[in-house]
Amino acid sequence: MRVVEVTAYGGPEVLRSARRPEPDPADAPGRVRVRLKAAAVNQADLKIRSGRFAAALGALAPPFVLGYDFAGTLVDPAPGLAAGTRVAGFVPWVADGSGVGTYAETILAEPAWLAPVPDEVDFTAAASLPLSAVTAAQALDLLELPAGSTLLVTGASGVVGRFAVQLAARAGHRVIALGDADDVHELRLLGAHGVVGRGSPDEVITGVLGFAPERVDGVFDAALIAEPLLPVVKDGGVFVSASAERVPVAERDVRVDVVEGRPDAARLKELLELLGAGALATRVADVIPLEQAAEAHRRAEAGHRPGRIVLMI
Repeated sequence: MRVVEVTAYGGPEVLRSARRPEPDPADAPGRVRVRLKAAAVNQADLKIRSGRFAAALGALAPPFVLGYDFAGTLVDPAPGLAAGTRVAGFVPWVADGSGVGTYAETILAEPAWLAPVPDEVDFTAAASLPLSAVTAAQALDLLELPAGSTLLVTGASGVVGRFAVQLAARAGHRVIALGDADDVHELRLLGAHGVVGRGSPDEVITGVLGFAPERVDGVFDAALIAEPLLPVVKDGGVFVSASAERVPVAERDVRVDVVEGRPDAARLKELLELLGAGALATRVADVIPLEQAAEAHRRAEAGHRPGRIVLMI
């Protein structure tokens, strides 16, 4: 089967097309084959390829196959899912430790990773959603804010932050979004009560306090700003970071936590159904053939177009 491998740590040029044997379910009892139609390029892919996560990968080293998000067709039946079902999910790439991700024609997946894709959702849109939307939902779970709370979402123009704005608004929160100035109108349509443009920490704090003079009950920091944002959080509030790479030191009884997206088939099924019903919006920046994964990484690093880049397989 066709795959794209990371041949060594480095820039996008280290991504090369290769061929590997089709995976055999007998080699991983309990897993099932999924014939992929689309796979998304995540920021974690870029960090792994560059070597930034090398220490966390232990003995695992190139060549390996990147990729978290996927959408495709189930080859083998799984509990509650017949062969031929259109499914989506994400591989917990680092935790799985196999070095076999979704830049491939076929993968072996745990049934707990899989959710059915509604007929109204195409493979491209389905592949753009799993890790980011589930992470946003799990961040809201960690915040544990009652309905009506004021929540600041940073990185609201990014993929995870954009989902967080929508899900927080659906949960009844008063959302302040920190994002690009060009996205003010769209973020308001997605549910933000107020939008603050990116700027220096002092400018951001002033902007947030303009919408919430009493300060906010919680922050979901998808932009990884960390400590400079603590002044906008109420005493005893909550601060959830999207990565352990940037976590502020707690003060004033502010609870600090980190969300790490974990596969959750039931939650993903709900999110895909919202997408199919038009109650949740995703954004695809580009659709690029699998063989051009290096170009996809270049575009993702350049960041010229917001949204998820999807590889067609």
